[in-house]
Amino acid sequence: MASKILRVSPMLLKLANGSSLVKNSTRLRATSAALNYEQTLVNVPPTRLTVLDNGLRVASEDSGAPTATVGIWIDAGSRNETEANNGVAHFLEHMAFKGTGKRSQTDLELEIENMGAHLNAYTSREQTVFYAKCLSEDVGKSIEILSDIIQNSKLGEPEIERERGVILREMQEVETNLQEVVFDHLHSTAYQGTPLGRTILGPTQNIKSLSRADLVTYIKNNYGASRMVLAAAGGIKHEDLVELAQKSLGSLSNSFDAKITAPTKCRFTGSEIRVRDDDMPFAHIAIAVEGCGWTDADNFPLMVANTIIGSWDRSQGGGANLASNLASYSAQSNLCHSFQSFNTCYKDTGLWGIYFVCEPMKCEAMLYNIQSEWMRLCTAPTPTEVERAKNLLKTSMLLQLDGTTPVCEDVGRQMLCYGRRLPLHELEARIDSVTPADVRDACNKYIYDRCPAVAAVGPVEALPDYNRIRSSMYWLRV
Repeated sequence: MASKILRVSPMLLKLANGSSLVKNSTRLRATSAALNYEQTLVNVPPTRLTVLDNGLRVASEDSGAPTATVGIWIDAGSRNETEANNGVAHFLEHMAFKGTGKRSQTDLELEIENMGAHLNAYTSREQTVFYAKCLSEDVGKSIEILSDIIQNSKLGEPEIERERGVILREMQEVETNLQEVVFDHLHSTAYQGTPLGRTILGPTQNIKSLSRADLVTYIKNNYGASRMVLAAAGGIKHEDLVELAQKSLGSLSNSFDAKITAPTKCRFTGSEIRVRDDDMPFAHIAIAVEGCGWTDADNFPLMVANTIIGSWDRSQGGGANLASNLASYSAQSNLCHSFQSFNTCYKDTGLWGIYFVCEPMKCEAMLYNIQSEWMRLCTAPTPTEVERAKNLLKTSMLLQLDGTTPVCEDVGRQMLCYGRRLPLHELEARIDSVTPADVRDACNKYIYDRCPAVAAVGPVEALPDYNRIRSSMYWLRV
């Protein structure tokens, strides 16, 4: 039998070779980009740590930038308050810039202005932070000012009286921010009867009655060296930072007037709070289950699950083509104006849930779709959406570290939460290690058949009864 000879035209051979070369070139570029990304993560400046004799931790990341951010992170916030002095931590934040034994308020403001620096502070439920952004050559002055504020604030009676009015006005402003109002209600019902259930600003009667003695007592009970971290990022050499810390904060006491104990376990209670106001145009609703703490192994799977749910706003495009199922449903069916999934972590607990804004008669439909998505994650998250969420999570985490201030904040917060700074390559490896089975197991553990906490403000008549919400936290399966 005669064999057949297959003849291929030179043009086809040329096209085939060209196609192969293009594919190889694309593959090489992708491999090169991946290698460059891995090298970049590994070559990020290390976070160096030194512990002074008094227990103060000094941590820094030297990026060689012409500017720097330096701050003092204190392991104390509204969770360390009592019912009687709730609001004192935030009150102290206001008093910090009102003058010290060495500087009047005017001197302090002029010194900061003349350096071209920015001085700021904030209080959360578990941390209090004082920080400064400045040129690299002014880091020494900034540390000296911060240490003076921490150790020598005058807390004068006239300033205290003046700040009462400022804080009361701030509370009125916060009441107009409905998202903050809803989250305060969510904490108050989820952690009712515990320190995490109280607001950071405190009740009005406390603000009107807090005295200088209350402020001094709180400082003595919480502002010890071992509960502080001096963090810096930008153009700062670690050895110089340690020397400056020793000079300005080395004499800071590590003794407390009261015995320091571990934070009280804040139990989670599945419950709801509704503030119905039919005059409001939209309903503002948050629903959450109890999540885990910072150091829990389930935190990364829950972060990936949180990213799968995602966020959406009506101003965004995409419609049916959005990657998030819930966003796609919301866009196609006009279910809400916006939604935002969240994973709020504390030392030993957390809130994992979603906040959304919708029209009065859309509450039930939106909640149905949310809980259906939650149940789907508890049973069958797909490999594709898990992979997409991991990539999105890594991207958002890296984008958040753009600049000396967010890096400094990351250093200070992680030193208090983890006791160390997680390197970026370790962070990426932890995210990459999450599998669809991990997401399913974590969601089953924290979401499936769990009692949620619900906070709703506005025209919420159409929001289903709590028992109906609870009954949608599981699926009857054969």
